Amino acid sequence: MIHRNLPFHLTVAIAVFFVLCLATAPALAAPLKNIVLVHGAWADGSGWKGVYDILVKDGYNVSIVQEPETSFQEDVAATKRVLAQQDGPCILVAHSYGGAVITEAGTDPLVAGLVYIAAHMPDAGENEADNGKRFPSDLSKSTAIKKTADGFTYLDPAQFHEFFAADLSAEQAAFMARSQVLNLAENFKAVITAAAWRSKPSWMLVATKDRTINPDLERWYAKRAKSHMVEVSGASHAVYVSRPKEVAALIEEAASHAN
Repeated sequence: MIHRNLPFHLTVAIAVFFVLCLATAPALAAPLKNIVLVHGAWADGSGWKGVYDILVKDGYNVSIVQEPETSFQEDVAATKRVLAQQDGPCILVAHSYGGAVITEAGTDPLVAGLVYIAAHMPDAGENEADNGKRFPSDLSKSTAIKKTADGFTYLDPAQFHEFFAADLSAEQAAFMARSQVLNLAENFKAVITAAAWRSKPSWMLVATKDRTINPDLERWYAKRAKSHMVEVSGASHAVYVSRPKEVAALIEEAASHAN
């Protein structure tokens, strides 16, 4: 409040000062509402349905990328295609192999933050196949990964429930096994050229009973990137399907803090 007994010229000066302060003050960051979800290998975007429903109910604009998994470059291009459709900054989220995809695609200027859900998080010059050797998973020690004559990988449907989705019903795991998208084997060896998490905030959800990616590798990735990390006890690799509330909560946390 300006004191009424001040000389007129001082009153004017103070009033002008306050007006200038208001004019130059930074605008409050608007809530970040755009979310882009990226699936992993041997899966498709339908697995995000539970997470999608929660986010949409909470007022977010959610887009889901369907990667062809025919090459790493095409998966990155598919992600960038969806990013280009956003009307402003977004949170880019990925599961599993999709973590490598968003690490590469996430350098896009529209991406404000990255969320890794039981996902790989390679650095520039790295690939997820080699990183997986740091902390081998139960899946990597098994015979469950099969390969087609033309070089595409898939999980043996008879072992899909055990290694990918142990905390889902046998019926749901069977459907996912039979609808899985085959992933070109070379995609796992794709080398990252620029790691988005080096310049943008990141979050990691660790699934403590993950048998596809070793939980210790997920923790190692998060520590290296200084990610905000949460752990979901008892969750399988399919945590994005089995625990949608926990996954959505982490995404919403990222959306609230990325700005």
